[in-house]
Amino acid sequence: MATEIVVPSLGESVTEATVAKWLKKVGDTVAVDDPLVELETDKVTLEVNAKEAGVLKEIKVESGANVEVGAVLGSIAAGGAAAAVAPAKKAEAPKKTEPVAAKVASKPVSNDAFMSPAVRKLVDDSKVDPAGISGTGKDGRLTKGDVLEALGVPKSAPAAKVPAAPSGPRNNADREERVRMTRLRQRIAERLKDAQNTAAILTTFNEVDMSHIMALRAQYKDGFEKKHGVRLGFMSFFVKAAVQALKDFPAVNAEIDGTDLVYKNYYDIGVAVSTPAGLVVPVVRDADKKSFADLEKEIADLGKRARDGKLSMDELTGGTFTVTNGGVFGSLMATPIINPPQAGILGMHKVEERPIAVKGEVVIRPMMYIALSYDHRIIDGRESVSFLVRVKDAIEDPQRLLLDV
Repeated sequence: MATEIVVPSLGESVTEATVAKWLKKVGDTVAVDDPLVELETDKVTLEVNAKEAGVLKEIKVESGANVEVGAVLGSIAAGGAAAAVAPAKKAEAPKKTEPVAAKVASKPVSNDAFMSPAVRKLVDDSKVDPAGISGTGKDGRLTKGDVLEALGVPKSAPAAKVPAAPSGPRNNADREERVRMTRLRQRIAERLKDAQNTAAILTTFNEVDMSHIMALRAQYKDGFEKKHGVRLGFMSFFVKAAVQALKDFPAVNAEIDGTDLVYKNYYDIGVAVSTPAGLVVPVVRDADKKSFADLEKEIADLGKRARDGKLSMDELTGGTFTVTNGGVFGSLMATPIINPPQAGILGMHKVEERPIAVKGEVVIRPMMYIALSYDHRIIDGRESVSFLVRVKDAIEDPQRLLLDV
């Protein structure tokens, strides 16, 4: 008896993924919980593991194909006998290749099976019987349009998508490499453009004298690492400073919901992490309740798992404010783009020694430019500038962070 390998639930609002790569080949023996295939969504890469031990009998969907929740990816034959494996196809003459399409179970599925989360919610809310609705989706699956039509709501014409302009003949095509964008990169592009199209984004700048922070780190870094098993970095100081400023200026921690402003009395801080696949923003929950050591440990752990593609969907959603550090790549100054529906993002940059005036004298100090990009629909100029000054004061006098003043 064969066990089907099925696309699992991908998280709220995510109904489709791309098969990134198979980790096993047909004929390979697999144990329970062995990773079989990697799926790439627009937020994370996740592995589908074997629910039964046996032999990988069949791969129905090849790498590069798009699949929906519930689609059958392949099957596992019980036991380890070679006879259980589907026989290999005989070599055939090369054929013209066609674009890979997602394959799903060959037999039609019931209307109640494998509904996307959005469709299931609509069905549950409307109390409609899905068995009485004809599905027009892939393999007869129900779509939101099918359910709305059954409820008497006419289907509206879909918004016309403007196709990308053709690039035309490319004179150096033989010296170029064309690579399909990953789902994550496509999603990053969509969200950044949506943010610019929707929010009224402005950026205000300031500069911070990092002398005291650097002296504090130099004095306590060895003892801190020995006691807590993690290095004392800049990020925990800036997260602490941001939380303190958010408490003083709650509009920066708010969001727009329809015609309402939602002020959040909790501080889930997103920390931007660059990965080989693109930029992701894992979230440190209740950052206001965490110590410097807790923040450093969690930020280090989230960063490592982000680069390894091991973050869960929950760890990438629900942030109230974001901190990003372009300085690790040498950026001297930049204007970060907010992460909707958040209203603000704090940008850190490179620490560079510069001559500055202190009490009438020119001295050399390690300075950092900081930036706050904010949604002007929610946050006024006075609040944004005051917020950034609050962060600057806390970093230049880190005792403020300990005393909460």
